[in-house]
Amino acid sequence: MAVFFWSKNTFKYMKHVIRAQQFDRGTMERIFLEAEDLQSMDRSEYGETLRGKIVATLFYEPSTRTRLSFESAALQLGASVITTENAREFSSAAKGETLEDTMRVVGKYADAIVLRHFDTGAADRAAQASSVPIINAGDGAGQHPTQALLDLFTIQREIGKIDGISIVFVGDLLYGRTVHSLTYLLTKFKVKKIYFVAPKEVAMRKDILTYLRKKQVDFEEREDVLGVLSKVDVVYQTRIQKERFGDRADVYEKVAGKYVLDRSWMRKMKKRSVVLHPLPRVGEIDPEVDSDLRAGYFRQVENGLYVRMVLLKMILEISDKGRRKRVLSTATQ
Repeated sequence: MAVFFWSKNTFKYMKHVIRAQQFDRGTMERIFLEAEDLQSMDRSEYGETLRGKIVATLFYEPSTRTRLSFESAALQLGASVITTENAREFSSAAKGETLEDTMRVVGKYADAIVLRHFDTGAADRAAQASSVPIINAGDGAGQHPTQALLDLFTIQREIGKIDGISIVFVGDLLYGRTVHSLTYLLTKFKVKKIYFVAPKEVAMRKDILTYLRKKQVDFEEREDVLGVLSKVDVVYQTRIQKERFGDRADVYEKVAGKYVLDRSWMRKMKKRSVVLHPLPRVGEIDPEVDSDLRAGYFRQVENGLYVRMVLLKMILEISDKGRRKRVLSTATQ
């Protein structure tokens, strides 16, 4: 069975997983070690780890990878799963119930809640109301911390290191919650340089750029990608998120399709580099690239399963420790 171990700071701060900034470097390195351990093990060695636990996956936005990844992770660890894949339409939210009340109710049925919501900041609101751990599986254009963790884990496995790398983020950087979270995590390491390539209409958020300056991380904004490809170890391609533009269809049409990663891009890239994408792709990566060994986005998906297994184990272990402390405290009063 895998041995799970955490720094003392983890137990103090990690009741919920809401944003990337919660994770220190030591905790991430431990998560990655445990994920590697799980990948090398037979399920019989860990399949009873969360036996008796119930994980609720509550998704107010469409999802394939994240929802099924978390559900598979819970089931493989022996937990049970209760779920709704379209809570916006098929939960009491359709009747006007507040998110806070929904969390209070679902917390009576489950030991942890994996939440995806269309509103930025929804995960924070849920955590304030919930009696059980909340794991943010994406909140609007805000953050997606578990995706960022699996992205970083993939970089380490593909490149062999995180310190010293250069990375380019391409596409929708304004609304791209995966890009926001991964950028925050990269500041915990000694990266060489971060490039942000996007149309000005969806350029990286100014508050994140200010954060990078504060952390003294070298970065560059530009609209041309071809001149960057030979300089970076990681190309992180993203889709232009049509659903975030609302009634600004003219803006979407202006920026959609501007960056399409194809074989001409691959010829300019380093031989030892990797292409990542949080998926789904909708035309911004030509399928002809899939056969290139540097196309890492489907390996990225598999890595996510093991990272999320570790996170579920971690967060429920911490929750149990907190519950035992409360019981002991009450008993001694």
